[in-house]
Amino acid sequence: MHDVQEVDETPGLRERKKRARLEALVDATHRLAGRHGLEHVTVEAICAEVGVSVRTFFNYFETKDDAVLGMSQWQLDTAASDLFAEGGPTEDLMADLQVLVASILDHPPLGPERMARAFEIAKRHPELLIRAYVQLQSHHDQVAGLVRRRLGPDVDDALVHAVGALMMVLAHSTFVRWDAAGAQGDVREHLPTLVADLGTLLGAPLFAPVPAPPSAPAPAPAEPATTR
Repeated sequence: MHDVQEVDETPGLRERKKRARLEALVDATHRLAGRHGLEHVTVEAICAEVGVSVRTFFNYFETKDDAVLGMSQWQLDTAASDLFAEGGPTEDLMADLQVLVASILDHPPLGPERMARAFEIAKRHPELLIRAYVQLQSHHDQVAGLVRRRLGPDVDDALVHAVGALMMVLAHSTFVRWDAAGAQGDVREHLPTLVADLGTLLGAPLFAPVPAPPSAPAPAPAEPATTR
């Protein structure tokens, strides 16, 4: 009966269940790390907390560190990426780059509260910062391809790298500033001030800050994940 039910499920329902299970694994990892210390947390303990098999865990994450970070599912927003690649929304590269960064900040891997918990754990475990950097580097090809679509196939590789790196640095630094401010409110609100402060530090505006867009409505809560 279980197999028949799975076949009949719509793609949207399957995705919601998958998302709910991923979030449950991240939340369990955070709880156990806070209770016992990350060094004493095992994949088996995380699975027992959620009620899933170890095999299921590895369908989502390679290691418990990845479960803390919850970054494996982070992808660039398709609509925002396509708009940027096509020269939009303003045809000004630096302004459009900020709009693209804002779209990344509006869709963090697993939401600002989980990001905040991951930051707190990472402060006590610097190796997580290295792992996060490796994961961000894994997006290098995707980002480089996007920038090349925007700038053209003949653009210098160094320029592609510089624009892509600037995008990732702005996204990461905005999260850092949001965290330093108490991890409250819309992450994107810190992007314009970060850009303005960067211009001041350099002695001249590198590019004009773009106001943060209005917050998107909160998504409908996912249905609880079922386990066998």
